[in-house]
Amino acid sequence: MKYIGMPAGMWVLFAASFEKKLTAKMNYSGSEAEQIRKQAHGTYREIIGKLPEFEKNDRFLINIVNCAMFSAFILNMPQRPAADQLTDYYAAAMMTGPMKWFCRMSGKRKFTKKDVEDMEKTAALKAADRNPYSWNMDFYPYKDGNGYEARFTKCGICTLMRELGLFDLVPAMCHLDYTMSEAGGTSDFVREFTLASGGPYCDCGYRKKTVRKYI
Repeated sequence: MKYIGMPAGMWVLFAASFEKKLTAKMNYSGSEAEQIRKQAHGTYREIIGKLPEFEKNDRFLINIVNCAMFSAFILNMPQRPAADQLTDYYAAAMMTGPMKWFCRMSGKRKFTKKDVEDMEKTAALKAADRNPYSWNMDFYPYKDGNGYEARFTKCGICTLMRELGLFDLVPAMCHLDYTMSEAGGTSDFVREFTLASGGPYCDCGYRKKTVRKYI
């Protein structure tokens, strides 16, 4: 995969936040955080360079790019953090002002006809059959009409982080699904299984938030 385009743009958008949160959440000094960020940039470019190009309609390119950035920072930390500590760090680093705005806009489109059609197209693509760093997803609308489930049987994050020796830290990334859903404001995220924990699949359920009416 070429570094130009989305990978370069994502570094510009998030690298400063990843560096800042090393101090706020991981207890590194400012100089240590800066050094980690500088080293991580080289590692990030190296990881990106080894990934294949994604198909034009593959919506999961952004997911693997985020994984590459997160992994690059972890690999350049002097000590390997625990998954629970990284969960807090990753969420804080990712949820910048623009990211919160993006989540709100995505929340407004959630459950629309266009949203459902896009989910169905993604399920039909089965990109991981041709690219091990992408995802295969099945789409299940809830019978009660109260949302839907995206069920993943292949996960690019699991593939990449396993290769990088970071597979045990995958849950730190997975938890962002809850954070982003909450920021969107229109859905409650529900999950029972993950591939990273040995489950048969990763289920990402989105239930419409109930608006309480007060008289």
